[in-house]
Amino acid sequence: MGLLCSTRFLTVVHFQAAWAPQCSQMNDVMGELAKENKHTMFVKLEAEAVPEVSEKYEITSVPTFLFFKGGQKIDRLDGAHAPELTNKVQRLSVSSGGLGGPGAEPPKEDLNERLKRLINAAPCMLFMKGSPQEPRCGFSRQIVALFKDHAIQFSSFDILSDEEVRGGLKTFSNWPTYPQVYVNGELVGGLDIVKELAESGELENTCPKAVTLEHRLKSTINRSPVMLFMKGNKEQAKCGFSLQILEIMNSSGVEYSTFDILEDEEVRQGLKTYSNWPTYPQLYVNGELIGGLDIVKGGGGRSSSVVKKAQRKRLV
Repeated sequence: MGLLCSTRFLTVVHFQAAWAPQCSQMNDVMGELAKENKHTMFVKLEAEAVPEVSEKYEITSVPTFLFFKGGQKIDRLDGAHAPELTNKVQRLSVSSGGLGGPGAEPPKEDLNERLKRLINAAPCMLFMKGSPQEPRCGFSRQIVALFKDHAIQFSSFDILSDEEVRGGLKTFSNWPTYPQVYVNGELVGGLDIVKELAESGELENTCPKAVTLEHRLKSTINRSPVMLFMKGNKEQAKCGFSLQILEIMNSSGVEYSTFDILEDEEVRQGLKTYSNWPTYPQLYVNGELIGGLDIVKGGGGRSSSVVKKAQRKRLV
């Protein structure tokens, strides 16, 4: 990686994981950025496959993006924030050379293309002052609250961090004030419009709904007719209880899928409450909890009967 990052041009390194859908989404964003930034190198690394590198750069979650130039790390982005990634690539690539020399401003004719990329960075984009966690004006605070109250899934861009975007978007969209909301690249409007949509009940139909934890858990439980939530996976159990239940499932001949709870803390904790079952592994058939190792293992020859019951349910 050192050789790749030693170039005078900007290098963006994405520390990813195959199990994280947000990494796949951000790879799509990187693909679009690569088309527009010919002098920038984009690299993908499986974080778990390079533990020494991940430890060196303190990679504790995915996706994480590191920005290098001339062999030096110059910036970092933690999380799936498409607008921020776009902004950093645009800003940091300016002085990479071949585009007007160190310190050169981006060509003005490229501003519209940049604005198009930003407003299309997510299905619902909010251009605001500050961030959803720390709004920096009353109007931005109100619109974030409305989105949260109606469970709207959105990404945001802090216009205070980029004066060029702040001024350019007013002209680009012929809308003089902020915040501004875009859905699928089209301007919806500002706070007043969003308030009207909320009052009329149309906000949920206009903007994409966020996936709640409960919905996510239901979807994951029903991903396969027989689902085993465990530490590790079929190829490598990461605790003794998970290893034992794998042996039982494999010997039964039941087809099943697994979910590694060590890779998703939200699911790991949420499922305990959702199913009122505090320990792992957990076995589900057709979306219903069968139980943990003790239930599946049973006693007095009951182990095979429990698994066969699961198999019969699967075939219903």
